[in-house]
Amino acid sequence: MGQFIKQSEIGATPEEVFGWHARPEAIDLLTPPWERVEVIERARGLEVGSRAVFKVYAGPFWRLWVAEHVEHVPGRLFADVQRRGPFARWYHRHRFEPTGRGTTLMTDEVDYALPGGWVCELLAGPLVRARLERMFDYRHAVVAKEVSCQS
Repeated sequence: MGQFIKQSEIGATPEEVFGWHARPEAIDLLTPPWERVEVIERARGLEVGSRAVFKVYAGPFWRLWVAEHVEHVPGRLFADVQRRGPFARWYHRHRFEPTGRGTTLMTDEVDYALPGGWVCELLAGPLVRARLERMFDYRHAVVAKEVSCQS
């Protein structure tokens, strides 16, 4: 199983950054333009039990990705788990912690496993990790820009 962590300091309070993520259009803005993803069903908020469904493409193939929110602490964290999708396991926790400077330490923690066990990990693991790094770099940049525009 792999773990991926991305942290950034965002120039707004945790409540503001969390609130930005709760906006219905946030998922569209957070999806990098190079990723082929279609939103089939939007989550109705970040609360436990809300679900989102996506169609994700890998080359000519596609899979449904069903994500369900399983943790929710307003202003501080939410987490989603893959109920159906391309990974053998996917648990994504979004944390928003206050700093002493009035900003937010935003952390994305992803625990994941690739299908196919160690063989798939050996062959595709480095590519998946690089893809996660690129995607979360993009997402953190978007949040930093969007939240600063609201202030």
